Amino acid sequence: MNASRSVDQVTSVEVAAYTVPTEQPEADGTFAWLSTSMVVVRVTAADGTVGTGWTYGAPACAAIVQDTLADVVHGRSAFDVVGAFDAMVKEIRNIGRPGVAGYAVSAVDTALWDLKARMLDLPLHRLLGAARSAVPVYGSGGFTTYDAARLDRQLDSWVAEQEIPRVKIKIGESWGTRVDRDLDRIRQARARIGNGMELYVEANGGYTRKQAIRVLRAAEDADVTWFEEPVSSDDLHGLREVRDAVTADVAAGEYGYDLTYFARMCAAGAVDCLQADASRCGGITEFQRVAAVAASHGLEISGHCAPHLHAHIAAAIPNFRHLEWFHDHVRIESLLFDGTLDPHGGTIEPTDAPGNGLTLREKDAERYRVAAV
Repeated sequence: MNASRSVDQVTSVEVAAYTVPTEQPEADGTFAWLSTSMVVVRVTAADGTVGTGWTYGAPACAAIVQDTLADVVHGRSAFDVVGAFDAMVKEIRNIGRPGVAGYAVSAVDTALWDLKARMLDLPLHRLLGAARSAVPVYGSGGFTTYDAARLDRQLDSWVAEQEIPRVKIKIGESWGTRVDRDLDRIRQARARIGNGMELYVEANGGYTRKQAIRVLRAAEDADVTWFEEPVSSDDLHGLREVRDAVTADVAAGEYGYDLTYFARMCAAGAVDCLQADASRCGGITEFQRVAAVAASHGLEISGHCAPHLHAHIAAAIPNFRHLEWFHDHVRIESLLFDGTLDPHGGTIEPTDAPGNGLTLREKDAERYRVAAV
């Protein structure tokens, strides 16, 4: 008994931060950036098996993993992931779960699930209990910094080259002060992808309530079917007001860090589809519970960004709608990992390799490594 327990003990928690420059300046309705940071956690068991998880957060997340969470996980059984998650959440009580601490917990949790699956020689979606073999994705990018030619090229890469039947662009430019350009870009996107494809838009909370309603009504000819964060995701009454006034599905939830956040959003009738991000909300452990909350309200759930982090949990959720094939994260995951997936035809299929099926290319990643702060 003691021997088997020692084999599955977590003996090492390592963390590294990487910052990858964008191809060109990028922005959405309310934020602009020149690079994206990924914090990677590697958890090792006594038998030498290594699990990998990550989050797209500031390098400061790495310091929390290193200084606070590593000791919580060290010495625990790699099979008791939920117990480790609970202990980590309790440990960060005075730090505050929303923000960098929540990102850090998420990275460790996803690494632990990968470790457990690899120790059992199972693909993660089989360990979790597969609900489907293929996960629908939508192409996501369409940044407000793109000119018309660049936007066309990106839309073509999704629709014409990869045959993804649903795409999303950013609107709400400059906190909703460029509505004419927003409408021009929506119509450009519809003209480029044709009438047989789904068109989604995301305002990142850039509009006021009635402004959001006016924008979508003005774009009625473009047949937008998904309106993400038309107003701040903290404005539940505003989301409900927009939801009641437009025909597109209203979605939000990517900034949720705990179960009660999502419960409030669902109870308010604020969304037609709940979003969650396993790299923020508490990893795979909490994502499963969030999906159950959504199901209890008759809602589907959509995975926000980090597509390869979500691939296996998405395959294990019965009420899962689709996963965001986000340009920046697709690029970074393809740069840093072997085993990335192909979205051709509009779906990805998790492999039968153990764990999440990915291997960090350490030499390639090293050039982007930055100090934890």
